[in-house]
Amino acid sequence: MKTTIKTLLATLGLASTLVLTGCGEQEQAATDNNSITVGVMAGEEAQVAEHAVKEAKKLGLDVELITFTDYVSPNAALDDGSVDVNAFQHKPYLDAQIKDRGYEFAIAGNTFVYPIAAYSYKLDSVEDLPEGGKIAVPNNPSNLGRSLVLLEQQGIIKLKEGAGINATKLDIVENPKNVEIIELETPQLPRSLEDVDLAIINNTFAAGVGLTPNKDGIFVEDKESPYVNLIVARKDNVDAENVKTFVKAYQTDAVYNAAMEVFDGAVVKGW
Repeated sequence: MKTTIKTLLATLGLASTLVLTGCGEQEQAATDNNSITVGVMAGEEAQVAEHAVKEAKKLGLDVELITFTDYVSPNAALDDGSVDVNAFQHKPYLDAQIKDRGYEFAIAGNTFVYPIAAYSYKLDSVEDLPEGGKIAVPNNPSNLGRSLVLLEQQGIIKLKEGAGINATKLDIVENPKNVEIIELETPQLPRSLEDVDLAIINNTFAAGVGLTPNKDGIFVEDKESPYVNLIVARKDNVDAENVKTFVKAYQTDAVYNAAMEVFDGAVVKGW
């Protein structure tokens, strides 16, 4: 089967109505073990997935990529059988979708972490963080909790047990260096580097000032991040051979190297 990419044009309000570009009827996902239909986001993620298609071909699996332009439709397509798996979301988003929509989904494998990282114009390593140092973090709830978990992993603070990615500053129970946590709007974080000891910044805004995690990060999320992206299947097909083969194809050095190139080094292998 010749590998093609079709773009699904869907709106948030009509996420369950999926129309393939140039096609008047909804296609059904392949069910045999020699082929698979995979939902991905259009753009850079689709570029990376193309390399997984090539690796899958070596394993005898034909992959058809279906690209999406919003973050609701890929799960609607998985649920109704339009695709066999999708590869675009991290677990907190998946959990929220399952809770809100009752999806019967299961995780088939990990792909990449698109990490947040700590940057500094003043420090060479986390060990140089001074007593009473200032650390800027994003103030939106999801990235705030994510940043506090990262600080805890570095031993800078300790959070209340169970706080996890929903943590706020009120959940800090130990702060041995008495660091000051400063919450800022995400776009302000790169500018704060002149005034703080560390700032935790996501890829988009770090790249805007020429910073990348692998080259410039003082410390970076690793593959244990709760925000690792996933290959997701339904509970009724997660153990199918075509799903297992696609996961194997995606989790290769060839795909990792492609992701490093496409995302300019701003990825962490999630497996």
